[in-house]
Amino acid sequence: MEKKKRHILRNILIGFLAIVIILGIGMIVIFNKLNVKYAELPDEPEIGQWYKVTPENGKSSDGSEWHGLFRKGKENKVFIFFYGGGVSFSEETSWNEPDWFYTPNVSGQDLLAGGGIMTTDGKNPFKDWTFLIIEYSTGDFHCGQNELHLERDDKEKTVYHNGYNNYSGYMQKVLPYIGEPDALVIAGSSAGGFATSLLSDDIIGYFPDTKNITSCVDSSLLYYDGWKETAKNIWNAPEEIVSKLTGDNIVLDSLVDLQMKHPEVKILFTCSNRDDALQSYQAYLDDGKMGTSKTYSDQFQKGLQKMVFDMQEKLDHPGFYIFECGLKKDTTSTQHQILIANIFDKLSGGKSAVEWLMDSVNGNINSYGLELLEKEY
Repeated sequence: MEKKKRHILRNILIGFLAIVIILGIGMIVIFNKLNVKYAELPDEPEIGQWYKVTPENGKSSDGSEWHGLFRKGKENKVFIFFYGGGVSFSEETSWNEPDWFYTPNVSGQDLLAGGGIMTTDGKNPFKDWTFLIIEYSTGDFHCGQNELHLERDDKEKTVYHNGYNNYSGYMQKVLPYIGEPDALVIAGSSAGGFATSLLSDDIIGYFPDTKNITSCVDSSLLYYDGWKETAKNIWNAPEEIVSKLTGDNIVLDSLVDLQMKHPEVKILFTCSNRDDALQSYQAYLDDGKMGTSKTYSDQFQKGLQKMVFDMQEKLDHPGFYIFECGLKKDTTSTQHQILIANIFDKLSGGKSAVEWLMDSVNGNINSYGLELLEKEY
């Protein structure tokens, strides 16, 4: 009997130790993942490896070091992706406390590398492309060149809206590793989608001989009469960016300008029909306070409907991927962003976002989910 008890206790102890070991290994994996650190881009990068790219003039809004990421692919094709993370419209929002309108530094952003459209999953048709990742920590849609000195309540603060300097310094460092690609996709989600519309023309200047170019804006729509003033006075964006802004829709203005200068570029737009993050920022612009609600969801859907109509009217054959995902019962709001998330889910017309995008790159531009613009909740 005593022997049997000892046997049982031994098995319990072994089981307990096994659990502790498994949990320990799991914690180590998580810790290493959360503390991922990539080596600086070498003279001869290995295919498939992520590297950090740190330009000399790189700086986040809080003054800390900025960097982007680079992964060389097997194919002679390039995918440039802009990260998002909020925006500043004014000196008040540039202060960025306590509401945190935008991400102030790149801490933790390396974790996103390899997810969404960047995955090397066999189902991803872009898995062997070279990826240029422009991380985001400046609140200026990657377009700023400003050192903004602020005062509030006897306090002083310097904010670096340095996005354009970060992006252009990054591009200079990675260009020697690229050459002239056979195909180029410029894309970004949220604030990165706004950057895609604003900077596609600039990027094309780096690749003058590439003919197959696609510009894809993901989840980027805000109506605001002050875009030109913000770009000029808060971000100090380059004049070629400021000059294209004429109305209350910064993405539409930029895409119209893009097509006028580069009619060969394929222009795409994707968004969920009642985007929760975008409606919250729109609520701030309209009512002075962020928030989501059934009313704001309805208003966003109407604004998205107008955006699609205006693009169809002013652009030559744009492609759309409108989807509904993550619908919340109380606010009827929906998921924000798709290209860094569930790209393989067939959310519209039996197509996934990645299939729609690759079809467009191959010259087969289609639109899905437009019926969701009319759906009632």
